[in-house]
Formats: sequence, structure tokens, C-alpha cells
Amino acid sequence: MVRVAAAQFEVGTDGAANLASCLRAIDSAAARGAALVVLPEFCNHLSWYESREQARERACRHGDAFLTAIARRAADHGIHVKIGVTLARDDGRTTGASLLYGPDGTLLAEADKQILMGAENDHLDRGVSAGPVVETAAGRLGLYACMEGVINEVTRGLALRGAQVLLNSLNSFATDEASLHIPVRAAENKVWVVAANKVGPLIPAERLDAVSAGLKVPPQWLHGAGESQIVAPDGTVVAKAPREGEAVVVADIDPGSADAERARLFATRRPERYGPIAERPHGRRAPAGAASVRVAVVRGDAASVRQAAHEGARLIVLPEESPVSEADARHALRGTGAHVVTGGGTLVGEDGVTPPRDRPCPVYELPWGRLAIVAGQAARHPEEFRLAALADADVVAVPFTPREPWELRLGLLERSAENRLNIVAAGGEGPDGQAGAVLGLPSDFTLWTAWEGPFTGRISHPIVTEVKNGDTIVHAEIWPARAVNRHVSRGTDLVDGRPWSLCAALVAHSG
Repeated sequence: MVRVAAAQFEVGTDGAANLASCLRAIDSAAARGAALVVLPEFCNHLSWYESREQARERACRHGDAFLTAIARRAADHGIHVKIGVTLARDDGRTTGASLLYGPDGTLLAEADKQILMGAENDHLDRGVSAGPVVETAAGRLGLYACMEGVINEVTRGLALRGAQVLLNSLNSFATDEASLHIPVRAAENKVWVVAANKVGPLIPAERLDAVSAGLKVPPQWLHGAGESQIVAPDGTVVAKAPREGEAVVVADIDPGSADAERARLFATRRPERYGPIAERPHGRRAPAGAASVRVAVVRGDAASVRQAAHEGARLIVLPEESPVSEADARHALRGTGAHVVTGGGTLVGEDGVTPPRDRPCPVYELPWGRLAIVAGQAARHPEEFRLAALADADVVAVPFTPREPWELRLGLLERSAENRLNIVAAGGEGPDGQAGAVLGLPSDFTLWTAWEGPFTGRISHPIVTEVKNGDTIVHAEIWPARAVNRHVSRGTDLVDGRPWSLCAALVAHSG
């Protein structure tokens, strides 16, 4: 067992004060017996600059007073320290760097941020190599930061390369970081995650009102969202800090506890299909689908399928073990114009079966938009839904069997959020009483446009209609046209902004 810690605190423009906060957090973690502590992102200075030149001027440099003090404090306590800073590199780049110092103060690893968020694109340079996985006394560690955890490729690559514990430094005001994007990375990869976010204003006080107006986000929401946490490989949060205020949380973890489970999960991946994930974006996007469409999950017989269609559902999804055959479905749909996705993943209309095309992710052109199907165990893997997004799907139908609580509580929600996909998922009797879900895309998403509703702190999170174990027919509305917009912030596209050139681990064939 290893005791680990996640720290949260406020960071401003005063370098000396910021360093004092870092050292105070390290001291606190060490006093509580931690062998490793994770600090937030951009600990040296607020992530807000007037120019690229100013960002470089105020960045850390290896061996400077700030980083030397961090290394020395790690050595004083004999503790691993992971910190996020802006770093001026010798080749002229200025990066958002994750740095890991060992118990003797040695720099063990560094990883430049591969996905930049909003204004970070104006002032920083993206990483040009995948971050390392480091063997330590605290386990095999992988480093990532903030936006790299809002999509799946970076953390997936670290886990595939052997990481047991992922260390995430954040600089985020989004409340769905703590509720979704942090814990899902643990569950989907069967790793531990130690994540440290900030509290306090993320914008200089004198600029807060102007930035608030520009982003269309109320000033009170431009504070770090806190809730730094430690997450187990099943997605359970074992320690979490409060939403506000400086804090350090600790937990005892077993880094190797999920090795066998992770190997079994990864054995069901199909990397031979995932080549498009590691290819340059084509820059094109299919036309938008319909503004909305009625869908249904049906966990009953053919009569239930017919009832759902006559009640207005244009897309009906059956669970993996559904007794409804293709012929039964076709008969039930007569005169309705609806389509059914069977338990085996076949698309059926009143004219019969629609054959798939020979491509990694077939997409079906329907009157209301573009449909992809992810069936069975494939639904556990983020790569399958990424293929659907790359094929410009608007909606994904998921006939599957939920095996673990995280699949419905976190996994499918994240597949919708990180790809901007509407999802209709139907399963048999599931854990925690849930058998499926319909996940619709919200209209409020892009940060620099006016929102229709009040800003609640949730940025990348679907609208959820749950399907309970006892339900036979569940209707919902989804919005295909909203899948066109994948820009969460200026210069940050959830799909085309993936670090495609650094995704070799995702497409490598095992064995």
C-alpha cells in the first residue's frame, strides 16, 4: 500500500506567494504520511497573459529558484512531488509541463501538455511527444493535465503503456471535471487517478469582469472548481476535497491491485480497427442532422416495439439479449417509418435489414441524421465511439449488457461528452438498478458564445434520461444537429484536437 495525496490551493501572479502555497501543500502531505503528492496545474503563475512573450518571461526554467525549491522540499521529506507549471524550453517553446520529482529531489519525468484549452493556444506550445510512464516505489506513474483528461487518448495511451497510477494537475472551473472527467479515466483504464485542481480566481482580479463578459460566464464561476480527489480503478472516489478552500486529501492505494483486471479489459480491444484515431484530421464535417428526433429504448417484445414506433419514436434500440428477431422488428415497424437497432447490432427498417459498409465504423444515413452502432463489449472501449465521431455520426445506438456500475454511471456519459454524440443505450438488468440511458447533447456548450440557460459550471456533460431495470419502454428526445459543434473553447476541438500524432499506443497490436 502507498499513501498518496492531492492538494488544492489558490494561485495568483505573485511567484513568491505561489511557491509558498506549493511548499505548504508538500509539507502538509508529508505530515500526513504521503509518499506522493500531486499539485495543481500552472502553479507558478495564473494561466492568463498579455502576450506569448509575457508567458515565456514568467515561465519556469529547469534549475531556477522556483523549481529548485520544489525539488529540495521533495528531498527534505523523501516524497514524490508532481507539479504543473509553464516551462520555457531551450528550443524556444513554452509549454504547460507536468514535472515529477523523486524522493531525493531528482527530476524523474516530465510531460508537455498535448491538448491546450482556449487562450492557452495563444501563449503556449503543444507537446511534441507522448509523456513517459515511470517506474517508482509508488507504482508505475503517468502524468497528464486538465484538458488531457476531458478526452480519452492521453490517459488511454498511458494505461496501455503500463501506467498503474495517473497523476492529473488541473486548472479548471468546470464542475463536471470532478463528477465525470476525472473518475471515468480511472474506471475505463482500471488505474488509480490522483487529481489536484485549483480554488480561487483563475483570472487576475482586475480582468475578471471583462473576461466574464467575453466568455459569457458569470464571474463567480471563474474560480477553480476544487474537489481534488483520489479515485480507485472501479471509478469510486475514495477521497475528495471540498468545492472551495485550500485542502490536502490522502488515501492509501495499492497500485498493482487492478493489473489483472486491466489486462482482461484491454484484451477485448480491437486495435486493428483504430487506425483513424492516429490519422490527421480531414477538416471536413458532414451536414447537420435534424434539430431533434424522438427515440426509445425498448426492453420488451415485438408488440412493445410497435407501440414505441406508433408513439412517435423514429429510432428504437433493443438490449443485447432482446428476444425480438430481425423479422419481428421489420413486421412491427410496418407503416411507421421508424428504424430498430436489434440486440445483435443490426439496423432494421420496414423494408428490411440495412447492410453495413466495409469501414472501421459504419455510419447509416437516416432521414434525421447519421447513425453509428456500437454493440456488446465494444461499448466498454472509448476508441469505438471515437471512430463514430470521426465518421461524423450524430447518434450512436448501443445494444449491450452493462457489467459494472461505471459503464452507465460514467462511461457512456463520457462517450457522449468527449465526442459530442447523442447516445441511445439499451441493456438487460444492470447493476445499481440501471439498464440503459438516453444521452442527449445540450445546446449550451461552447464557452465563447451566449448560453441559452444559466451557466451551472458543467461544460461537457450530456442530458441524461435513465432507463431502469423495470422499464419496458422509455421515450426521450435527442438533438442530432448539435453534434456538429465540437468546439468546447476557442481553438479547442474535442475530436479534431485530439493528439492524433501521439496515439501510437492506441493502435499498436498487442502480443
